[in-house]
Amino acid sequence: MKIYLDNAATTQLDPEVFSAMTPYLLEHYGNASSHHAHGREAKRAIEQARNTIASLINADPSEIIFTGGGTEADNTALLSAEGRRVITTPLEHHAVLHALNKPHYLSVNNKGEIDLAELELLLGDGVPSFVSIMHANNEIGVINDIEAIGRLCESYGAIFHSDTVQTIGHYRHDLQNLKAHYITCSAHKFHGPKGVGFLYCRKGTNLSQLLHGGSQERKLRAGTENIAGIIGLAKAFEIVCRDIDEHKHHIQGLKSRLVAKLKDLPGITFNSTSATEDSLYTVLSVNFPPTGIDLLALLDENNISVSGGSACSTGSASHVLQAIKSDRSKDTVRFSFSKFNTIEEIDYTFEILAGIYNTVAA
Repeated sequence: MKIYLDNAATTQLDPEVFSAMTPYLLEHYGNASSHHAHGREAKRAIEQARNTIASLINADPSEIIFTGGGTEADNTALLSAEGRRVITTPLEHHAVLHALNKPHYLSVNNKGEIDLAELELLLGDGVPSFVSIMHANNEIGVINDIEAIGRLCESYGAIFHSDTVQTIGHYRHDLQNLKAHYITCSAHKFHGPKGVGFLYCRKGTNLSQLLHGGSQERKLRAGTENIAGIIGLAKAFEIVCRDIDEHKHHIQGLKSRLVAKLKDLPGITFNSTSATEDSLYTVLSVNFPPTGIDLLALLDENNISVSGGSACSTGSASHVLQAIKSDRSKDTVRFSFSKFNTIEEIDYTFEILAGIYNTVAA
């Protein structure tokens, strides 16, 4: 049995998505910028995908810009801060943190939660601000109240960007009610293809161009469009929005089952709120008592794929765990779940973990 529990890093491509993409890999291969029949066919497919996505987040199609993924979408939004003071948190993905120059960091508690009163105090000082706060953290699963943050930003005339890469496809987003100027998406986080995503940019909001060279995406994002990828993105998004309640119930059940079992092992702790139903339901961050062995490698040897945190930070200490002052003497494992995981996989994973710790204790 091979078990994949690293779905926050990437997900298995849905066969239904692959079927939708295949004609645009083999038959409808035209360049959407070409004016002949092949090009027009590709252009129509892109616009149909744009309309589908916009309808699913209650946005206007003109507010959807296709990108090469979540990192590009975040980078593009942040480039548009243009002289405003940037307010963010130390828990953001590196796609945000590495794109900023001397931002103001909000404080976080040991669960990774921010204080909205602190944010309001900053916004109230009259300095034009650009606020970048993720919806849910990819390592510890803490969820920020982006509806409340959006309302605060609107009250004080601040621009609000939210990295929603971990929650698009897992929660419903209504951009008529969410007061965000930018949100981001990456298809491979919800069973779509890698290398494609979108940036939502609210009408009337400035958008600085990151990529230059062509007039694609209304001159906002140069480069020949990834037609098959865009088709796959739209199809994957359509599927997850269609089945979102069923998937959430299934995944939350798997996570709760693993939490209940892990609590039987001595010395286990959980980071942030990840073991509760108030967290991102796809992520569970667990601290294990040190064994003196490489726990991730040992799980890998038993055909269980997990991670210690973000795949983008492999080989370096987690800035997220450092920021919440997690006990670094312990071994941290991030389990992240998808609709394709099963109860049998959860039970087997626990059996392997229990065996490891029973051996160590003996």
